[in-house]
Amino acid sequence: MRAGDPIFLSPDYRVDPLLSRYGQSRRFRRYTVETKRNYATDIALLLSALWRRGKSWTEATEQDLNDYEDWRRYAAANPMPVTGSKWNRELAAFVSLYTWASQQGYVSQSPVLMREARGRSGEVIRVPEQRAIDARPSNVHWLTPRTWRRWMDVGLRGHTQEGSLEPGWVGRLEDRNVAFVRTLTSSGLRLGEGGSLLTFEVPARRLGGGRYYRGKVSAQVTRSKKQRTFYVASDAIGEIESYVASSRAWAVRKAQRSGRYDRLPDMRLVTEVTRGLKPRVRWRDPSGAVGERELDRLTWQERTLLFEEGSHGPEPLWLWLNEQGLPFHPHSWEGVFRTANQRCERVLTPPEHLRKDPHQVFAPYATPHSARHSHALFMLVVLNHLMDQRYGLTPEERRDFRLLYGDPWLMVQNLLGHASRETTVRHYLAPVADLQLRSMLAAAGDLVQAPMPELDAVFARIARESDGIQDLDARMQPAAGGAA
Repeated sequence: MRAGDPIFLSPDYRVDPLLSRYGQSRRFRRYTVETKRNYATDIALLLSALWRRGKSWTEATEQDLNDYEDWRRYAAANPMPVTGSKWNRELAAFVSLYTWASQQGYVSQSPVLMREARGRSGEVIRVPEQRAIDARPSNVHWLTPRTWRRWMDVGLRGHTQEGSLEPGWVGRLEDRNVAFVRTLTSSGLRLGEGGSLLTFEVPARRLGGGRYYRGKVSAQVTRSKKQRTFYVASDAIGEIESYVASSRAWAVRKAQRSGRYDRLPDMRLVTEVTRGLKPRVRWRDPSGAVGERELDRLTWQERTLLFEEGSHGPEPLWLWLNEQGLPFHPHSWEGVFRTANQRCERVLTPPEHLRKDPHQVFAPYATPHSARHSHALFMLVVLNHLMDQRYGLTPEERRDFRLLYGDPWLMVQNLLGHASRETTVRHYLAPVADLQLRSMLAAAGDLVQAPMPELDAVFARIARESDGIQDLDARMQPAAGGAA
């Protein structure tokens, strides 16, 4: 058994040895931590349903799975039916389990029937018969730049609706939380990518430098497992630098004084980070054994073990720390966002509107992934403006320019690390594809620069004509159709 291997217990407290073998299989162990957790949970629900029918999972039939789908999705007696997207994820877990079981000879026939279909590139692929056709391709969730600023002020900085600091506000790790959110919103990094940065991976600002700085996301922490370049705003780096010099340094020093780092059995003290096309990290563990690995191959769990020798003892190389000076794991940021959302709801929703019309929203709601969506929207608007207005191009020149550099969709695709342009359009930006952004921007007037405040009017106009984009003005009032 390894850490992360699931153990399935039946209602009579027995362990199924075949399911344990699946949890230890190469197929299952290659999944990400989140996928392992999701698949194990989905499989456990199916096991419980089969148990009530007096069946083992190896005895399940097509009819059993059809009945299970009917209960999960459509039954009136089910108090919490799932969506098509959720069902498709559960179905993927069942396909994984039964494909493995069929290959190993543990079942004669899988209850998940498969059919042939055309893939995105025209190739023939096999998909489950029970796959939902009403599944949403993605949950696109946007906030305009000024709404993000309000969300951070109220949810993370403890401001009231009037903009003053709430009496009694403690602001624990406020600078860390603001720096992290600013990093995500200005770079488009995923939660796992931005949440597992090491201190030396943060781009360094230069005197007289530009508005954006370039960094590298290591391959192992990306979804595609390929290294990617990211760009982060200069002021976001400034927030990180302030955090590193203040509350992070305080947490590290407190941990050093208490000897917390000296008691870590798996600590790896980094002795060298090589340069070149494939940088390598070399370390020494508490027993004196040495090791090394390519930076691109370090998982986020291995990154939490990396330390360097500081002026007062070992210091974590993991950028984001908790109050004990230990690595703050990526999934823990969900709690920070949840708390900030709850505070925005409490502070910004007028008492007379509590528990009333759910479509009249006064408080912004944000998630780590909505920062990525919002970054994509912002970059699309900025790139369209730069191409179609800033350079004063004629239609012929614009065509040549796009042939040379690519259109904004392609640029945003590269920023987000998508495999194809179609993925970017379908999952992130399709809802605004028909907004004719160039004509809208042309009516917005000349922009001296392209920071977020100067584009507030443009985003307000987009929010009024689109669903799913949250926009709040300076008085915390939602623009017409803009907060949902």
